[in-house]
Amino acid sequence: MTQPRIRNFCIIAHIDHGKSTLADRLLEMTGTLTQREMREQVLDSMDLERERGITIKAQAVRLFHRGRDGEIYQLNLIDTPGHVDFTYEVSRSLAACEGALLVVDATQGVEAQTIANVYLAMEHDLELIPVINKTDLPASDVAEARRQITEAVGLDGDHALSVSAKTGEGCEALLQAVIDRVPPPPIRENAPLRALIFDATYDNFRGVICYVRVVDGELKVGEKIRFMRGGLDFEVSEVGVLHPGRVPIETLSSGEVGYVIAGIRTLSDVRVGDTITHARKSAPEPLPGYKEAKPMVFAGVYPVNGDDYPSLKESVERLQLNDAAFFVEPETSDALGFGFRCGFLGLLHMEIIQERLEREYDQHLLFTAPSVVYQVTMTDGELLRVENPSKLPPVQNIEMIEEPYIDARIFFPKDYVGNVLALCQSKKGIQHEMSFISPERVMVHYEFPLCEIVSDFHDKLKSVTSGYASFDYEVSGYRPGNLVRLDILVNGEPVDALSMIVHREDATYRGRLLCKKLKEIVPRQMFQVAIQAAVGGKIMARETVPAMRKDVTAKCYGGDITRKRKLLEKQREGKKRMKQFGKVEIPQAAFMAVLRLSDD
Repeated sequence: MTQPRIRNFCIIAHIDHGKSTLADRLLEMTGTLTQREMREQVLDSMDLERERGITIKAQAVRLFHRGRDGEIYQLNLIDTPGHVDFTYEVSRSLAACEGALLVVDATQGVEAQTIANVYLAMEHDLELIPVINKTDLPASDVAEARRQITEAVGLDGDHALSVSAKTGEGCEALLQAVIDRVPPPPIRENAPLRALIFDATYDNFRGVICYVRVVDGELKVGEKIRFMRGGLDFEVSEVGVLHPGRVPIETLSSGEVGYVIAGIRTLSDVRVGDTITHARKSAPEPLPGYKEAKPMVFAGVYPVNGDDYPSLKESVERLQLNDAAFFVEPETSDALGFGFRCGFLGLLHMEIIQERLEREYDQHLLFTAPSVVYQVTMTDGELLRVENPSKLPPVQNIEMIEEPYIDARIFFPKDYVGNVLALCQSKKGIQHEMSFISPERVMVHYEFPLCEIVSDFHDKLKSVTSGYASFDYEVSGYRPGNLVRLDILVNGEPVDALSMIVHREDATYRGRLLCKKLKEIVPRQMFQVAIQAAVGGKIMARETVPAMRKDVTAKCYGGDITRKRKLLEKQREGKKRMKQFGKVEIPQAAFMAVLRLSDD
């Protein structure tokens, strides 16, 4: 296929606006899959994606379509996620494309992630084609969707394509628009091979499989290739295209999207975003790729059984290869033993990783409460990044603690203005703007400390708006804050995995709330267990788990009361010794209680 007849494009949109369904129709209309092979959301390959109805991993597929001029065109499509936590997957897809279909739901209009994806596409200088989906529904308002595309997004809404991904209406015109408006890949004659790795996965029999977009040159079976950032050489054993399954071919040419297998067995040898070139005639410099993922939420991950640590380590390494935004480093906890400190893009990302480790890799895990990254300036001028609250230096050595802030945009119906503003105020939000994008819908622009958002903000926002609000954010920078570490002591011993960094004015309230929660969760022992919240050496709150009591006087019938007193005194002494040497098991629910610190 010659380069002028190749089109590389992706589908971007807010969550649940019909990206995967539209991809299904395009696969069906181009004859890529037969009617027998078709199923709903065919590109959503994980069971987790089908159960939740969301796209988690970007998926690539090659289509062929005859244009209006009678020529056959090769269309390389990448279906992308829509949730804010998977923006990194979207940015990887955009780096491998020249154009994008911006899908807007005709019943809901422009949402938060719609605008965020537009900004991402503009950063990559892509040709954007606005598409209004779900036009077959009775509640659809195409005219209002066009107006919002023009005013809120800044694209030409009058020329937006109207389609129904469910029925296939308008999809033929959409394919022709991709051919007409998305530019072909640029041609650079005699340039050395450069191929961008935009995804990778691990196969037990074939090793690491790299999904690539060839930017310059050709990639053939039997050639020696080099990973430019890692400096390692391998021999190509297979190249192919995604149709949507893997189909081997002899050569991947400039502008094409496909996969490479080169007998790579060590997971750390491959990094998503690296550039592949020839070992002998190497390119002078790697491709710029795309911005690195910056995990903003961190949590500890530990095996329930300490003997399962090697198995967890292997599972985490494989998952890290498949998800480049998943950050991992080894960690040891006094309470939980050996484990990992893991970084995530958000709470949904963390939840998905937990489910994938448990279901795909059969791991039994303990997850600690999530925290964000703080910048700590020491009294000697040294700057530290603190991802784990238990690693915060002593207060006397700290000059200043800075916390990450985010720029957030919230879209919701006008009836819920009071509820949303009250929630934002309670989360220490700073309001910058409020505007009506339509007579019925409002957009507010707020700044928040990220630590106020990661726990339960999204759930509460959905609750106060009856599920109609959409929320998108990006990190805006770090600012100084009056922050302290809140420690939890169980039976006098600090539990490092339950430590958290909070605003000083919230420390007493959150300490009381957490102690009350833990009192319900920590199992009763044969001795009294004290649960305390402390800042430095000062106890801010305390709850007591009462001891289980064995009736040692049951065998005494009548007689002198001193007999019973002796037995009770002996029991009291035994419990005192037991409390001195006894250990309290902390259940998984205790670590997740930090996530649900509310009045109910």
